[in-house]
Amino acid sequence: MTLPFAAAGPSIYWYLTRSTGAMALLLLSIAVALGVIDVSRWSTPRLPRFIVDSLHRNVSLLALAFLVAHILTSVLDSFAPIGLIDAFIPFVGSYRPFWLGLGAVAFDLILAVIATSLLRTRMGYSTWRAVHWMTYASWPIALLHGFGTGSDANGAWLQLLSVVCVVLVLAAVMARVLAGWRENVGVRSAALGATGAFGLFLALWLPSGPLGSEWARRSGTPAALLPHTHARAGGGR
Repeated sequence: MTLPFAAAGPSIYWYLTRSTGAMALLLLSIAVALGVIDVSRWSTPRLPRFIVDSLHRNVSLLALAFLVAHILTSVLDSFAPIGLIDAFIPFVGSYRPFWLGLGAVAFDLILAVIATSLLRTRMGYSTWRAVHWMTYASWPIALLHGFGTGSDANGAWLQLLSVVCVVLVLAAVMARVLAGWRENVGVRSAALGATGAFGLFLALWLPSGPLGSEWARRSGTPAALLPHTHARAGGGR
């Protein structure tokens, strides 16, 4: 890390980190939504199941590609001391360690899902399905990582994107829960309750968290980077 370079202005890697992170979140939201509503139920004579399954798989792989690009550009950007190891081992970094660590947790969960999907024919269906549920856990963790680590939480474009992602996933959960409500009422009620609790948490946390004052300092940004962080975020964080 070189502070003179950081003071000179954002690098191309900084812009790439923001854009690839936003795209990864959007694609992950679409993939999770497709998985939640159960893509197998979408199949019709005009839209065979294998096409829908391929869409779900390709969106997931595209999300992974953008996520890898997001990680690499974060490491290459000289602004923050982020190393490649921070992408795999949570909470060991020096830059906003907790929030950066959430990104590592989400990435590890996604890698586990990808690995078990590739080995699906060699493992039991119940084991594969249990691991596959980690995808749903990775989404809220990735969303919190974006809010906590990014410098654009106060930006209208990121707020709009986040609202779209949240609404997309919440709508998918509602559609899945309400379809065949009498079946597995306990599980469906728990899913609905967890979804509502997470939405309520975001509504209560964001104003005093990433959207509040002095978030850069409170989130764990090294003191030497605070002036440059404020400059990049328009002085609001």
